[in-house]
Amino acid sequence: MPSSLSPLNDQHLNFTTRAHLREWMDEPCSYADFRACLLSLRRSNRLTLNYRPTLLWLGQFRDRTTPMHILDVGSGGGDMLRRIERWGKRNRIPVTLTGIDLNPHSTRAAREFSRASSRIHFVTGNVFSTVFDTPPTHIISSLLTHHLPEPEIVALLRWMEVTATQGWFINDLHRDPVPYHLYRIAAKALRFHPFVQHDGPVSIRRAFRTGDWQRMLSAADLESAAAIQAFKPARLCVSRVQPHA
Repeated sequence: MPSSLSPLNDQHLNFTTRAHLREWMDEPCSYADFRACLLSLRRSNRLTLNYRPTLLWLGQFRDRTTPMHILDVGSGGGDMLRRIERWGKRNRIPVTLTGIDLNPHSTRAAREFSRASSRIHFVTGNVFSTVFDTPPTHIISSLLTHHLPEPEIVALLRWMEVTATQGWFINDLHRDPVPYHLYRIAAKALRFHPFVQHDGPVSIRRAFRTGDWQRMLSAADLESAAAIQAFKPARLCVSRVQPHA
């Protein structure tokens, strides 16, 4: 546990608004701890079907003739892109895959976790200031936006809208007490990394409800253009398919 942080306190829970809590994984830590946390998150993501909404959304583009360049913003340990890489091979869809993350630990771990034959390109950087050799046709993010304040999410929405030529997809959590309590029990029972035991429930409390997304989409002038869809368990996703795609 980072020395400056304390364990999660369940007193005075309120799910009507986003909680202003800190996640241990966002604090400075050793690469060994960060790597171990990512491995535990991989188990968590598999059990909670994290990859399914994104793959379902991408499936609607599988018959398009335009080459796909998929950019994952906040790519973490690269699990989502490795799933997409396997999806592309299985369906004979040529895809160019790029993952970008602000944390150099993420880039290092993502490269380490990927097979030598993988062609995923992982970089460390800020999407707003990074120039990509090939413009992304599709921009995705997974479990990123709940880490951000609303003004940064609105800026990200606007940037994705003008950057992705075919569409974008945000895969994040649904703020609700039921998944919060269930995850706390499951994470402890399954002996997830201490960071994940703490951060998983905190992430749910920092996440969104439909009204939150409607407010942010309206601020980004995208309220009528984007779709909000819930997926079980505890996912609330936002997507946009460009009309000319």
